[in-house]
Order: sequence, then structure tokens, then C-alpha cells
Amino acid sequence: MERKMVELEDTGLTFATEVDLERLQALAAEWLQVIGEDPGREGLLKTPERVAKAWAFLTRGYRQRLEEVVGGAVFPAEGSEMVVVKGVEFYSMCEHHLLPFFGKVHIGYIPDGKILGLSKFARIVDMFARRLQVQERLAVQIAEAIQEVLEPQGVGVVVEGVHLCMMMRGVEKQHSRTVTSAMLGVFRENQKTREEFLSHLKDPLGL
Repeated sequence: MERKMVELEDTGLTFATEVDLERLQALAAEWLQVIGEDPGREGLLKTPERVAKAWAFLTRGYRQRLEEVVGGAVFPAEGSEMVVVKGVEFYSMCEHHLLPFFGKVHIGYIPDGKILGLSKFARIVDMFARRLQVQERLAVQIAEAIQEVLEPQGVGVVVEGVHLCMMMRGVEKQHSRTVTSAMLGVFRENQKTREEFLSHLKDPLGL
């Protein structure tokens, strides 16, 4: 399908998508009817269009490729000291209830001749977060992607998230947090390496 440029209302954000926006819009209008609303009333007239554009944006990770996201940002490096990128924000949609979950991702790796431009870690996180997800899989996918790109000695990823499916429905617990992790290479094999990485996640400065 041909790519279209889409502008998200009131955000100033424009992005390209191959999603069938007309079909999504029709489905959103039907969904409004099923739940008991009238998509023809004034307040909802543009809602199906907004929903279609929003979901094209929220699921754009399906249409991204790792090599395109990373681009030419892999650089040679001589050092082999641990690199830690903390507090990368993510927003995703739970595949079980289609409700948001969000939080922060912390990434560590030990280079083996190659390093990655720092902004690309955020782009990798977004590529996998902007899909229907479960938090456990999100951590693994991020770690495996970094392993594929850099072939480092090891990778560690910790994801901290809050889930609206727990906050808005069911048990309705407002202060619970879910923490998942994925450890590859020396981060899995060497306890001291793993402990060093986890110690970096403690932030005494509160930054």
C-alpha cells in the first residue's frame, strides 16, 4: 500500500504510514456504535478519523526495520567498559486489553569493538514499544536487537512499567509497578557484571 503523510491534530507531528486509514476509520465508527454511542453526534464526528490516525502512530513499530532505525550510527570503539543508558521513556499498548502501559527502559552493554549512537537506543525502544506488546517480550526484543546490531560482550535491559489494565479495570491497583529484565552474554553469565549494571540503576542524584 502507498505511504501517506499524516498529521496528528494539535500536535504538529507529521509521519508516514502505509496503514489503511479509511478502513480504520470505518472500524472506529462501528466500534462507537457497538458500545452504545452515536458516531453522528457533534462531539464524535471527527473521532473515527482521529482514532485511525492515532492507531497508525501508536502501532508504527510494525512498519519499522532495525537497520533503518539504526542507520549509520554504529561506530568503531577501542574500549570495553560498560555503557549504561538509563530512563528511556516508552509508551505501549497491552495486547490483552488494548490499554496503555508505559514507563522507563534501562540499557547496559559492554562493547566489543563497536558502539551505538546514544539516540538510537531510544529509537530501538520505540520501534518495539509502538506495537501491541507484553512487557516481558519488550525487554527481550530490545536486548536481542542491540545484540544483533553491536555483537557486544553482553547486553542487559530492565523495563519498569505501569499498566492501565491493572489501574483502570480488574484489581484497580494504582501504585503497582512491574519490572522485567533480559540479560544476554556476560550479563547473564557473570554475576559481578550483572550486579554492576543493576547498581548503576540506583540514582542517588535523583536525576
